[in-house]
Amino acid sequence: MKLIKLDAIDSTNDFLKGLSATEELENFTVVTAENQTKGRGQMGAVWNSEKSKNLIMSVFVRDLLVRAGDVYSFNIATALSIIEVLKSYNIPNLSVKWPNDIMSANFKIAGVLIENSFKSDGSISSVIGIGLNVNQTDFQNLPKASSMAVIANSTFDKDELVVLIAERLKVNLALVGSDSEFLWTQYDNYLFKKGVPVAFTTDSQKVFMGIIQGVSQKGKLIVLLEDDRLVEYGLKEIQMLY
Repeated sequence: MKLIKLDAIDSTNDFLKGLSATEELENFTVVTAENQTKGRGQMGAVWNSEKSKNLIMSVFVRDLLVRAGDVYSFNIATALSIIEVLKSYNIPNLSVKWPNDIMSANFKIAGVLIENSFKSDGSISSVIGIGLNVNQTDFQNLPKASSMAVIANSTFDKDELVVLIAERLKVNLALVGSDSEFLWTQYDNYLFKKGVPVAFTTDSQKVFMGIIQGVSQKGKLIVLLEDDRLVEYGLKEIQMLY
């Protein structure tokens, strides 16, 4: 594993994408930063992180995602890798809030942003961005956020976490395509608020109740509505209220 450590950068994902465009990168090249000025989440959401407190990392992967239809399986494998590492630190009540926010009880402690590049020769490379709240303890303006330090009342070695997450990614990403069914089963078991009534709001601010049934192969959330209809929702079409 090649590791590039940066003090500050606008975005580790953008840095790694730019690097991959100019040179042949070793598979599972990792970039970390102590501070990220333009961190992004899903659909352009902002990822804020206190300088030097948290883990900001991006991983370059090639030749593992073979079919475009397996794109969401990559998200699943990444989310499960983070959960497996957190479990090894005894972080409790872990789940995945669709599509791939990592939760401990009702608090978000990590997020994932994967950006794929489809080449003309049919090959696919990916940059996997991970933000993990590690040692930050002040979330005054982020009531739904927490960290490993707050939850476990301890401090953690970020360098150790980088290695452990990269190692789990190698294992789980290798299962995409060959044993995706196992990944999907695990992801389904960890799905946040699955099977219980929960409120949602649409992009037009309409509030409704539904019960999460699972996630489709295309990555859409499957919700059972009060009129017994099963409806699939894409990113940003609905937001869970919890």
